[in-house]
Amino acid sequence: MALYLIAFNDEWTPELTLEELRERGTAARAVIAEARAAGVFVFSDGGLDASTVVCNVVPSDGSPVFTDGPFVESKEHLGGFAVVDVADDEEARYWAGRIAVAVGWPQEVHRFPHRLAMSTDT
Repeated sequence: MALYLIAFNDEWTPELTLEELRERGTAARAVIAEARAAGVFVFSDGGLDASTVVCNVVPSDGSPVFTDGPFVESKEHLGGFAVVDVADDEEARYWAGRIAVAVGWPQEVHRFPHRLAMSTDT
């Protein structure tokens, strides 16, 4: 099994009414419920609010230096995500496709490094 991030950029979402957003949310929650029932769901969230950036942190001489606001100016912003634990790329694509159809906008699929490979590196 491997962990996959299924995510979308907030810029990819169309302008929707509140009712349309509610409908898409209901559809997405139904897919997440199916992923839970299939035993592949790990975690999801509706994303991050671009207006709530707490800070950024950079290393400086072995110490963290905190500043308010985002690190770089960018229109790209995480709009929402789900993490699934599935057997392979094909199954990750399946769940990403289900989510994309449910919400009506594109999704990206990223595989996290295999947990066993990571544990042998330490």
